[in-house]
Amino acid sequence: RAQAPEKAAWGVALGLTITLVWLYVEILRLLSYFNSD
Repeated sequence: RAQAPEKAAWGVALGLTITLVWLYVEILRLLSYFNSD
């Protein structure tokens, strides 16, 4: 029972990390798109 919150927190941290990486890639993609113009 004590492990459940820990697992949930790990899942949230993983989701946040993936979201941050995705945002970083998207921003780089947009910047390169604008720079190529």
